[in-house]
Amino acid sequence: MTTQLLEKAFAEASRLSAEEQDVFAAWILEELASERRWEKAFASSADALARLADEAISEYRTNQTQELDPGKL
Repeated sequence: MTTQLLEKAFAEASRLSAEEQDVFAAWILEELASERRWEKAFASSADALARLADEAISEYRTNQTQELDPGKL
């Protein structure tokens, strides 16, 4: 099943030259693969992220943190 928006995007892409269509298709496929890699990385790092979050909260509660000044970044 294809959404109307995706069909519209494909219709627009079909008006491109063959070379531009290939570039566009390669970009879409790489974006989808990248998204899957990020999802896998985050899924496998949930425990580590939770530990880091707990550590950050603990440091905040014991006044071991300092306020961020965006002007000094």
